[in-house]
Amino acid sequence: MKVRLGIVSLLFVQALILVSAQGKTTLDGVYTAAQATRGQKIYADSCASCHGDDLSGGGQTPALAGKDFNVDWNDLAMSDLFDRTHGTMPADKPGTLTPAQTADVIAFLLQKGNFPAGPAELPVEADALKGIKFVSPK
Repeated sequence: MKVRLGIVSLLFVQALILVSAQGKTTLDGVYTAAQATRGQKIYADSCASCHGDDLSGGGQTPALAGKDFNVDWNDLAMSDLFDRTHGTMPADKPGTLTPAQTADVIAFLLQKGNFPAGPAELPVEADALKGIKFVSPK
């Protein structure tokens, strides 16, 4: 009985996450400040050597904040950014970040890009991320 209740509770929580993410944009506070703080450390350890401490990129390495970054991702689902980041980064060890670490790094990028934080963490579930649209801040 306890196992069944636990499974039902887990499914309910996952459904709430999915429903709460549907129809949102990056302007709706889709990450938490605490998540961005975790992401900052991961970024410093795994990303800054190529993309710069200030996310400005350089040479063949793209910036991860600012107008050009926003134009590249505008109107796409956050699942696209998540999949690209998770599957190809860091460039010297692609795919080594866990899904949670990937979400934390993206939360840090959003924070640095002046996207608002909110009450819930950026999810790692593909369906939930597909329901969040990247929309540039004005």
